[in-house]
Amino acid sequence: MKIETRSVSSQHILYDADTLREAEPWLFDRTELQNRGLLTGLARGRGTTWFYAHDELALVLRHYQRGGMIAQLLYDRYLWTGIKRTRAWREWALLAHMYARDLPVPQPIAARVVRSGIWYRADLITRRILFTEPLADKLMHNGLDVPRWRGIGLCIRRFHDAGVYHADLNAHNILLGKENAVYLADFDKGELRKHDQKWKDENLERLHRSLMKLKNANSGFGFGDADWTSLVEAYRASR
Repeated sequence: MKIETRSVSSQHILYDADTLREAEPWLFDRTELQNRGLLTGLARGRGTTWFYAHDELALVLRHYQRGGMIAQLLYDRYLWTGIKRTRAWREWALLAHMYARDLPVPQPIAARVVRSGIWYRADLITRRILFTEPLADKLMHNGLDVPRWRGIGLCIRRFHDAGVYHADLNAHNILLGKENAVYLADFDKGELRKHDQKWKDENLERLHRSLMKLKNANSGFGFGDADWTSLVEAYRASR
């Protein structure tokens, strides 16, 4: 990975020059991507995630957007306290750290921060992990077998053993791939932490709440107590 930065007016761009031949502002512009016929799909969550193709790469573009009540006031603006403390720069750096250590995460490609006075807006581009489906979507159609649940538990344990704290570990941020592959995505506000079982257990509980919320809201959602037991047993068995 060859990390480069460049500035274009008020825009600051961080990118992997080994993967991306150019780091132009239009790569972060959904309208321009659409005009060039590069968009291939989208996914909706708190905001919209855009999928597109460029230089034979399958890419994912995410615009940072606030949640909760504060979103009504600030929407996608964040207080500027320095480039290295922006959401995009920090998530890109964490992804690069994990990717270099072969943890199952999306490859970071580029990040952009656009400053305007005391505020900034930001975007992140990662490489799309093809042939995956969010755990939440998968469970809408059917349940998973025990080896799959155990695989999820083992995957989470790998991150915790590496000291990686996922700030929003939920059923939408766990991606299931072929041959029982499991990935974690969306590390906004994630960080490296000293080992402490308290935050690790809180991480697991956050995921459990996410699964229960989906189960209570969707009849036939493929999750039950035995599934959670399989996940936790696998997570704890590798200690």
